[in-house]
Amino acid sequence: MSADRRGRPRICIVVAAPMTLKAFMLGHMQALARIAEVTVVADFAPEDGTFPWPVAIIRVAIPIARPIAPVADLRALRALFRLFRRERYDLVHSITPKAGLLSMLAGALAGVPLRLHSFTGQVWVTRTGLMRTLLKSADRLIARLATHVLADSRSQREFLIAQGIVAASKSAVLAHGSICGVDTARFKPDTAARERIRSSHGIPSGAVVFLYLGRINRDKGLLDLAHAFAGAGQPNAHLLLVGPDEGNLSAALSSAAGGCAARLHSAGLTDRPQEYFAAADVFCLPSYREGFGATIIEAAAAGVPSIGSRIYGITDAIVEGETGLLFEAGSVQQLEQSMRTLAGDAGLRARMGVQARERATRDFSSAGVTAALLEYYEKLLALRAA
Repeated sequence: MSADRRGRPRICIVVAAPMTLKAFMLGHMQALARIAEVTVVADFAPEDGTFPWPVAIIRVAIPIARPIAPVADLRALRALFRLFRRERYDLVHSITPKAGLLSMLAGALAGVPLRLHSFTGQVWVTRTGLMRTLLKSADRLIARLATHVLADSRSQREFLIAQGIVAASKSAVLAHGSICGVDTARFKPDTAARERIRSSHGIPSGAVVFLYLGRINRDKGLLDLAHAFAGAGQPNAHLLLVGPDEGNLSAALSSAAGGCAARLHSAGLTDRPQEYFAAADVFCLPSYREGFGATIIEAAAAGVPSIGSRIYGITDAIVEGETGLLFEAGSVQQLEQSMRTLAGDAGLRARMGVQARERATRDFSSAGVTAALLEYYEKLLALRAA
């Protein structure tokens, strides 16, 4: 086994966008650096140099484009192959589809002994025709090139096995699921933040606030959410959407909200998501595809119940009737009814919120997920050394 000068294993984590590292991997990287030499690869920009990365982490910039880009992809594949051959890592861990395809292929060609990929959701689930076949085949190739696979929820792992993407024998889920868990000291009920966020958007302190936080695109079911918000007929309710508008949906969302558009509020990307969760009464994730639904657990840690579509991933994050409500994906009528139920019953919201925070703290703490990942790494490395 190769090792650094202190005899520690050498691990390389590969993602496409640095935001993936910032959002999901910081705690893992910090803990991992105590037992291994850690390199992270991403399409780093100059401004990423000012980010407070954990000490001792080695950063390597390789442009990895999220969309299909044959010429750029070949360049990234060659750069990864050269890096892996030169550095002789013990383990390469990829996250996100494009990073997975390129690094698992480069790792296999370079002879990296342990190649681990984390599946966090399948883009092809909402696609049709040739594009669905192409993307699904890419996921299948990633799984075959990897020596080991992680899924961030049990229902996602079952789905991948049923679809013939991964083998049961080489796949696993960390702890109760989630790629990184939730920092329950950061995500928590916060009265001051609740009033501050509501005031900044002109929302009355006594209003019922439905929140969505994440990427604004069609796959997240946000047009369904806007239609349901309008149809629910709750004059004291407001809908707050937080995140980058990747699908250019602003006008369509206002149109879908109809006469309730004045109570539809939008905010862009935020580095203070915990304050928005604290400002909410109900979190909504009407997504058509999801690997786990990490934002549901972040809302839960803030004492906020959720409404989510009944799809793999989300069914792991919500205990129906205890920490939130589930509805059939795409059913605006069921979503409307769920919004009416929670908007009209403050006691039910409070009970579900308490149970949601208890479950988030017990089963999904970031410290617990980090410990499970380090244990998993150590098991793989021990097998390699045997």
